[in-house]
Amino acid sequence: MGKYDALKLENQVCFPLYAASREIIKQYHPYLTELDLTYTQYITLMVLWEEKKISVKELGNKLFLDSGTLTPVLKNLEGRGIITRTRSSEDERVLIAGITDKGMALREKAVEVPYKMASCSRLEPDEAKELYRILYKMLGTI
Repeated sequence: MGKYDALKLENQVCFPLYAASREIIKQYHPYLTELDLTYTQYITLMVLWEEKKISVKELGNKLFLDSGTLTPVLKNLEGRGIITRTRSSEDERVLIAGITDKGMALREKAVEVPYKMASCSRLEPDEAKELYRILYKMLGTI
């Protein structure tokens, strides 16, 4: 192994992860455009559809997003009436994101997106499960 082999793109685990992520998000684009959502808005709503209300800090942790990325997303969704942002009654330092009725109605329109995306994958179901496990292992959550 040569001195510079570690710098070859083909020897990087990070590169195919990066490229695959970009490709997957690109495949989401036509479906999310119909909903007038970005990918980041979509994954934010996925958490809110499940949780209904969540602290912005916890939301950021679940999405692996910092506040500098998440805040503009939340402001946009709030401006469109899809979510609310309110201060916690127990601790005013804590900002709570909540889904509105309009946001819940958007879930009905988005319900087909995962099924449409499943047809884009070149993975067998067992491969997808294993990849999911490995990726979350890399993220340190399992």
